[in-house]
Order: sequence, then C-alpha cells, then structure tokens
Amino acid sequence: MRVPDDSPPRSANVIDLFTRQPYSDPFHHRFIRLSPELDGLEMLYSNEAHPDRLFSIKVLCWGLRADGEIVGLVPWLDRLTPCPEISDPLNGQWEGYYDPGIDELFDEPPLHKVMELEAAAEDYDYECDDAAEPVQEIPDTIGTHAVLSGDGFKTLNLREVVSWRLLFDGTIQGMVADPEKVRETPVLPGDSSLFAAESHGEFRYYFQHHIANKIKARDPEALQAIAQLADS
Repeated sequence: MRVPDDSPPRSANVIDLFTRQPYSDPFHHRFIRLSPELDGLEMLYSNEAHPDRLFSIKVLCWGLRADGEIVGLVPWLDRLTPCPEISDPLNGQWEGYYDPGIDELFDEPPLHKVMELEAAAEDYDYECDDAAEPVQEIPDTIGTHAVLSGDGFKTLNLREVVSWRLLFDGTIQGMVADPEKVRETPVLPGDSSLFAAESHGEFRYYFQHHIANKIKARDPEALQAIAQLADS
C-alpha cells in the first residue's frame, strides 16, 4: 500500500514530503512511523521442507516508510523484518497476512492502519540532526525474547523484549532490560535500564513467546531447531 505520489521525477533537488530533506534512495525508504498490531493479525509463510503446509507468526506492528510504503513487521531471526522480505533457513517465503478471526488471507495492510500511520506521520514530523536519535518507541505485544549466547548455543540466556525503538535513520531496535540497572518494575518503554539487544556481543536471534517458552522448558524440537540455526 502506498501513499499517492504525484511528485516529479526524483532528483537531488526533490524534497521529501515527510523529512523536508533532499531525496536519496536509502533515506527515502527508511521507516518513519510504527503502529502496533493489536487485533491478532498474523503473517503466513511456507518453506520447501514442508511444501503442503503454511506456518504463522504474529505481526508485531505496521511500519510506514518515507516513500509511503506500509508493511507488516515481524521479529525474524536477528532483526525486525518486513513480512514480504523474510528469508527462511529452509528457503521459506512470505505468503500473505492472515486474520484468524475471520479466516481471511490478504496481501495489503489493513485500511485502518494505513489511515492511522499516514495521519501520525503528518502530526509527528521529526527533524533530527543525529541519525541515531530515537523518534518513537512502542511496546512489544507478542512476547518476543532475545536469545543471547556466547558459547555456540551450549548455554542460552533469554531476555524479554520490552519495546522496539525507531531511530531517525529508520533503524528499529529491540530493547531489553539490564537486570543490574532496573530500579522500578514493571520495566516500561523508555526505561533507563533498557538497551538494544543487537548491541550486545552475545545477541543471536529473536523468538516469539511460544518458542521461547519451549526453549526454557528444554523442549527437544526447539533445541534441535536452535542447533540447526547454530550450524547455519
């Protein structure tokens, strides 16, 4: 889904609608606004190991790019990934969005999310001197965990992702708490104890809560999947 664009051919003299900055491809394609998914919508995907099956994962949020494109985002391996861009270790691919409440498959973001994001982008038009400056932070609503391991997955340290922080350059960071810096509970988005999971030297992957709980319970299938990721 894209915002209508009647602008002339893009060049160094074209000014971005949202940022008021000269147009450039990477900058123009960055995420500028997020909206949490609160209705339980999912992403469906398939892989070549199970050609007759579809798998689902909950959509975390919807993201608006500076060029007007809107996509669903899911924690996928080591980053928050646009649904159409997922790449499964078993050659998986995106099949569409799914509403389990009405058993409907679709490939465009919901209209109400499009309207919400477009309106928010107009109201919150940030101009930042620092590309790494935070412009938005949303809570994690799907139980995402970051997996840390410094010994090749022989031991695992699972940290709950509290929030996702959007930086001005479009980077989206999963924020986890440093237990030694927690002063108040519950830990909420913006808390001073939070840091970006990806910045930790032992960060490996993100998993949603059902997989994280299986890992905590030492489920054989979950541990085997971890072993396959380690080998890859």
